[in-house]
Amino acid sequence: MTAGTRNTKQTPSRSVRVVVVDDHALARAAVRTILGDDPLFEIVAEAADADGAFAAVQEHRPDLVLMDIRMPGGGLQATRRIKAAFPQVRIVMMTVSDAPQDLFEALRSGAQGYVLKNLETHQWTAYLRSVMDGATPISDSFAERIIHELTGTAALGAAVPERLTARETDVLRLVADGLTNREIAGRLGISQNTVKNHLKNIMAKVQADNRTQLVRLALELGMLS
Repeated sequence: MTAGTRNTKQTPSRSVRVVVVDDHALARAAVRTILGDDPLFEIVAEAADADGAFAAVQEHRPDLVLMDIRMPGGGLQATRRIKAAFPQVRIVMMTVSDAPQDLFEALRSGAQGYVLKNLETHQWTAYLRSVMDGATPISDSFAERIIHELTGTAALGAAVPERLTARETDVLRLVADGLTNREIAGRLGISQNTVKNHLKNIMAKVQADNRTQLVRLALELGMLS
């Protein structure tokens, strides 16, 4: 992580209160430097493990937690615990890993964002601002990496990911349109059991647990664009 020039924006009337969780002191210091360049963010506490993260959130009730994905106690476990107790807190995972599996697990654990530690300062702050505004939890650069994994190309938002068959893509689009299995079967001229089998395969490939999560992940990964 690298620091940039000092942000000259006006200090907002209400800052975003942040808890930084990482077992490496240098990493926490780097985050302090990065967020120090943006007056929107105020670091109210730091922690080095999962228990410390929960305690810090419980005490300070932050707006945002920056959570190392791999640390003592587990970042994903800490995320699930915090979201269960404080669902209003937004959590962004920090990682050096650009593996799709890690992204999927972070989203399934309740994280609102996923940021690579090697981003430039302006990319960090711009991304965190977008997360606080309710934007997609995947940065553009990382979304492109995920789509590359799914499609075998570098084209962000490819219409038909090679990871899904043409028929699976048809089913996915109809699920996103809100159709039931019966309606999808009628639209595609196949049986409901066939629809169920396609959905089972799609969920396994995208690593979703239910239809809602399936559509959310598909939208976030550009599979329905």
